[in-house]
Amino acid sequence: MAVVAARLRAAVVAACVVLMAMAAAPRPALGILDPVDFLALQAVRRSLDDMPGSAFFDAWDFTADPCAFPGVYCDGDRVASLALGDPRAGSPGLTGRLDPALGRLSALAELSLVPGRVEGELPASLASCSNLRFLAVSKNLLSGQIPDGFGALSNLRTLDVSFNQISGAIPPSIASLPSITNLILCHNQLTGGVPSFRDTSPLLRLDLKHNALTGGVPNLPAGLQYLSLSANKLSGTVDQVLPRLTRLNFLDLSMNQLEGPIPASVFALPLSVLQLQRNFFAGPVQPANDVTIPVVDLSYNRFWGQLSPLLAGVGQLYLNNNRFTGEVPSRLVQELVGSGGLQVLYLQHNFLTGIEISPSSSLPSTVSLCLMYNCMVPPVYAPCPIKAGSQNTRPADQCPEWRG
Repeated sequence: MAVVAARLRAAVVAACVVLMAMAAAPRPALGILDPVDFLALQAVRRSLDDMPGSAFFDAWDFTADPCAFPGVYCDGDRVASLALGDPRAGSPGLTGRLDPALGRLSALAELSLVPGRVEGELPASLASCSNLRFLAVSKNLLSGQIPDGFGALSNLRTLDVSFNQISGAIPPSIASLPSITNLILCHNQLTGGVPSFRDTSPLLRLDLKHNALTGGVPNLPAGLQYLSLSANKLSGTVDQVLPRLTRLNFLDLSMNQLEGPIPASVFALPLSVLQLQRNFFAGPVQPANDVTIPVVDLSYNRFWGQLSPLLAGVGQLYLNNNRFTGEVPSRLVQELVGSGGLQVLYLQHNFLTGIEISPSSSLPSTVSLCLMYNCMVPPVYAPCPIKAGSQNTRPADQCPEWRG
């Protein structure tokens, strides 16, 4: 009995020693996260650093479980989402470069980078991340071109590389992505043309403003809701393109070299903003029904003819620096004086000959009206922006040909 008891005590002690040793030993990170992903995260960490004031990488200690790192989200033993940088508003971003090892995160579905000073090119290796749905790296110093291989990302829904220094043409394959809904490439140095999209493309938002794109505006998907091509070098007409886009709620084609007429159907779109200023658009502005778009800016074009009273339902109406003639419709005046929906009416630098407004009428303090440099006799004085100039009336020799 004594021998048996001694053996039992020895076995218990040995088991306790083994358990204590197991508890004291550090858990190997490679056993928690896939080894390929583990090494890829190490490469990402070596290629990036916190900007002064940022402590994002302080918790990236590779003796612990990388799936618990800030910005790392895992699905099982694979990295599924990587959000690089402190996402809090105003927090400093990161410096360095995006390492090609990102392409080895083959289960990656989302990759984002907070605004900072990350430079270099977009890794072409990201084209290997076939599950990638979301890629957003805006407001950094990224340069180079959009990799052609991105056109193979069949699950990609959002591509946002805005506010960088990306150059070159937009790869045609990007427009053929079968899942793309948001393409945001604004404020870069892109050249070439706007790519042509398939009619069946699910694209909802196309933002290419502030680049150096040339050529015309191609046919775009009918389901598009947001279109901004402002501040490029686009030319040609849009009267065949816009009527198809019946779901647009935002349209900005300003600061290009576009010409020709604007179809009446544009004013019936469910828009919150219509910005066509600083182009070469011409012809009359003739909506078919009352326009209720909050902001309409047609300034600095070559529109001509009578002002339409159907524009009285607009909130802010900029028609200045065109070639409009005749009198200002009474409905526009009533909306201004009567504290209606019209809050801003800029008509300066046209060839208008009159407005029915009583000298004793006073505009509400919330209303802005400018009529400088027209053909009104006597001129109507109203506060105007400084850039409207100091001349209240056009020279008489410019006005006879525009009267009646």
